[in-house]
Amino acid sequence: MTTATAPRAATFDWRRLTTHPTAGPLVALLVACVFFSSQSEQFLSGGNLSLVVQQVMVVGTLALGQTLIILTAGIDLSCGAVMAFGTIVMAKLATEGGLPPLLAVVTGIGVCALFGLANGALVTYVKLPPFIVTLGMLNVTFALTHIYSDEQTITNLPGTLTALGDTFPLGRTDITYGSVLTIGLFLLFAYALSQTAWGKHTYALGDSPDVARLTGIRTTRLQLGIYTLAGVVYGIAALLLVSRTGVGDPKAGQTDNLDAITAVVLGGTSLFGGRGAVLGTLVGALIVGVFRNGLQLMGVGSIYQTLITGVLVILAVTVDQISRRRARR
Repeated sequence: MTTATAPRAATFDWRRLTTHPTAGPLVALLVACVFFSSQSEQFLSGGNLSLVVQQVMVVGTLALGQTLIILTAGIDLSCGAVMAFGTIVMAKLATEGGLPPLLAVVTGIGVCALFGLANGALVTYVKLPPFIVTLGMLNVTFALTHIYSDEQTITNLPGTLTALGDTFPLGRTDITYGSVLTIGLFLLFAYALSQTAWGKHTYALGDSPDVARLTGIRTTRLQLGIYTLAGVVYGIAALLLVSRTGVGDPKAGQTDNLDAITAVVLGGTSLFGGRGAVLGTLVGALIVGVFRNGLQLMGVGSIYQTLITGVLVILAVTVDQISRRRARR
């Protein structure tokens, strides 16, 4: 007589969860939140959390475009300066150029896309290193921003340019419409990278360009498109920056390229390409925002905030190197 065996209970794959690129950054974010909430009662207040999210939405969106490029084993040092130039183009065309505000926004995003296209063309067709190309473009856009703005902050912007800075209540917290747009962009690109052929080709390009080309992927066109798309994302970040500040400031966002790269690295995306996730970048941007906000509430000086952020980046890259070496064994 045979006895029926009880069905085996479904087991949760903890190993797969812990090895996911976003797992480590998420744990780090939770630990940081617990630590800072123990140091300041104000940290978990609705107003403070809303402030963190508002600060993150610009750098986070900028880091989203940066992630696309780093996934291909490239880097873009010009992203912050391109965004800054986009803000001036939008603001000046809408206030002094006589263009309808919506057309001014589209033009500003288009200009950022052209800079992305120029970066991509120099990398793909001229075969210049991304580091050198984007370093040069950083200086070009930095200079153009100050020349075109005449070193003046542009004020009295129309409501269309600042609408994304408006808020709506969510529980006891006010959320900006720009934050919703940022989250929507991350979800869109998370789906595109994980569920579409374009996303799989992007990872393949970053993992091994030669193998990707031999499998039939048009790597040159793909890479050019990614740099251009990143420029479009920088343009959206420019609109978010204008919405948050309410002005076109030629000095705003000039150093956000460093924060964007920091967010990408802290989010688990490998600087060597082919590994990472955009949702990890969102977590990385939140880590940067939480650390700076928490340290400020604790009374830590800004120079020490920069020091701690630098240490975090070095640790993140070190962890990435160790994990890559183990994967090769």
